Amino acid sequence: MQCFFVRVKADLGRAYDVAAEMADREIASEIYSTSGDFDLLAKFYVEDDVDIGRFVNENVHAITGVRDTYTILTFKAF
Repeated sequence: MQCFFVRVKADLGRAYDVAAEMADREIASEIYSTSGDFDLLAKFYVEDDVDIGRFVNENVHAITGVRDTYTILTFKAF
């Protein structure tokens, strides 16, 4: 399994709607509201053969209200 995080910037006033849609789609293992430049931080697990860029494009960018994303790849857990 591959683990990665996506920071999500939502349209003004839409952060909770975006988080709810992401939760309803059951694509993220965890979703957090955050302060700073981005509104949400979501943790994802996908199979090793899944293209992360395509996954984010098709599953996160497709959510109404998502303005911008920043994907963080992980390599090893300690």
